[in-house]
Amino acid sequence: VQLQASGGGLVQAGGSLRLSCAASGRIFSINTMGWYRQAPGKQRELVATITSGGGKSNYADFVKGRFTISRDNAKNTAYLQMNSLKPEDTGVYYCYYRQSTYDYWGQGTQVTVSS
Repeated sequence: VQLQASGGGLVQAGGSLRLSCAASGRIFSINTMGWYRQAPGKQRELVATITSGGGKSNYADFVKGRFTISRDNAKNTAYLQMNSLKPEDTGVYYCYYRQSTYDYWGQGTQVTVSS
């Protein structure tokens, strides 16, 4: 499985960005996609995930009400709409894909929120 992430960039506090992640290769119908992020000097942490069946989503507490994850199963693509961004949201955002017991990671995209 290969993951191609896009989006990210520099935005002022209170602004919005949208991340996309497209999966390709040997895709199973049952899978989970999402994002983790890593700020400088900190460990990688979960941001949000969404399942293929039923679209069940899971969010970290610090993004609830601000970020929305969605997906297009026909395109094997997940989206992360990030609103009301804060400087503490700054970091590298990694696309994540899980099927069966295997985890896959995208190359990471930088999100920088200026105050």
